[in-house]
Amino acid sequence: MTYDFTTFPDRAKTGSLKWDRYAGKEVLPLWVADMDFRSAPEILTALHERVDHEIFGYTIPHQEPIDAVLSYLKTRHNLEVSAESLVWLPGLVPALNLAARAFCNDGGSVITSTPVYPPFLSAPKNADVPLNAVPLLREGDRWAMDFDQLEKQPAGGTFFLCNPHNPVGTCFPEKDIRRLLELCREKNWILCSDEIHCDLVLDESAKHIPTLTLSDNEKDQVVSLYAPSKTYNLPGLATAFAVIPGTRLRAQFKRQIMGIITEINCFGYAGCAAAYNHGEPWRQELLSVLRTNRDRVYQFFADKSDRVKIFPMEATYLAWFDCGQLPVKDPAQFFEEFGVGLSDGAPFGAPGWLRLNFGCPSATLEEGLKRMQQAFDSL
Repeated sequence: MTYDFTTFPDRAKTGSLKWDRYAGKEVLPLWVADMDFRSAPEILTALHERVDHEIFGYTIPHQEPIDAVLSYLKTRHNLEVSAESLVWLPGLVPALNLAARAFCNDGGSVITSTPVYPPFLSAPKNADVPLNAVPLLREGDRWAMDFDQLEKQPAGGTFFLCNPHNPVGTCFPEKDIRRLLELCREKNWILCSDEIHCDLVLDESAKHIPTLTLSDNEKDQVVSLYAPSKTYNLPGLATAFAVIPGTRLRAQFKRQIMGIITEINCFGYAGCAAAYNHGEPWRQELLSVLRTNRDRVYQFFADKSDRVKIFPMEATYLAWFDCGQLPVKDPAQFFEEFGVGLSDGAPFGAPGWLRLNFGCPSATLEEGLKRMQQAFDSL
């Protein structure tokens, strides 16, 4: 391999959300979606060059990151948009909260499918608007949207789509996205599509379908959300962007930003441009590492099907499994007692489920699985 995916620096005393959660405890963090891999050298070079400039003033969207994003969308996702369609943001969580405020202030609600990334469920509460959560269906080994129940939801507001889906890992097929677009037209829902994991498709038979490639700008109101943060492990640079082709819809969204969301920092723009311009070789090696780790996780759970149920995942580095048959009251706390920190399914809308982050060196994953085995052996 050209890049190092086997070691990483000690993350203690760096303000790491992931690692400081268990500071002073013998707990290995495999929870939040933050990978334990060094950033691509090409990105580090760009950041060092920005430091060498020695001036860190207010920074506006400028040609390099704009061109990088437009080229990325066109070449990797066959999505051709104008620079005017881009709305730069410090993350997707703010984007979800802005969308709830912008698109539901006339009595509409947020509709989404659960289980789902927790900010999908907290953003409506923060905006003081109704939430209508419809559980996903399990069709064999796949997860799917329950359109029968979605059709019963009230008109007006916004639908929050997570695709590829966090935490279940599904890449929704074209027919489902088309059906969702039709439903949004019927219900007068603005479709807010979080596609942050779109470059982390692990199943080579699966494909990410960008929502905007199927939408009709004359009929549909779509906001698509992207960021280099998950793919290139850059969440600390706090840089994301919304793609909103509709002029009126974009203005409606941007009104919520005024005076609240500040400028993206200069390092965020530099890292974003470098990731999209030069990060593809690193991404390809990352996918190979993640596929190996995913297969190891599948192997680990294969002989535990009578205790836990894990479903095949097409994308992300997050394994989602059902612990409902374990004779324990709190699965997350149970595994923590054996030294493994996992994401509790309750904030996702699925108590009794857990999420495991395998975006880490194989040695780290093996240590985590060894501790989980000890937990299973104790039962």
